[in-house]
Amino acid sequence: MAANHITSVAGAEQAGAGQAEKTAPQLKYSVFLFVAFVMMVVAITYVWSHVQMTKLEYQVAEEMTLKEQMLEEQRKLKLEYATLKSPQRIEAIAKSSLNLSYPEGDQVIIIRDTGAVR
Repeated sequence: MAANHITSVAGAEQAGAGQAEKTAPQLKYSVFLFVAFVMMVVAITYVWSHVQMTKLEYQVAEEMTLKEQMLEEQRKLKLEYATLKSPQRIEAIAKSSLNLSYPEGDQVIIIRDTGAVR
């Protein structure tokens, strides 16, 4: 019976050693998978950030172009405003379209301030 007990203990030790040999490759494989997963996440994050940066660069370029177009339009509008409010233009329109002219000397009435308060 003692020999039988020794045999069963030796068999259990061999079975434990076999399990240890099986878990060591599994552990290495798990560590490899974990490291590969982390590297993949880092690579995807890196690529994503560069794609986002490129999109932002295109948006900035579009906004700069829009800004330049708006500045050019502002310059044109300022020039048009100055042209429209020029006294020569207003006088020409008043004479031609509205048939207005400068008043004659007898048409001018000068009102003086008397300084009296009512």
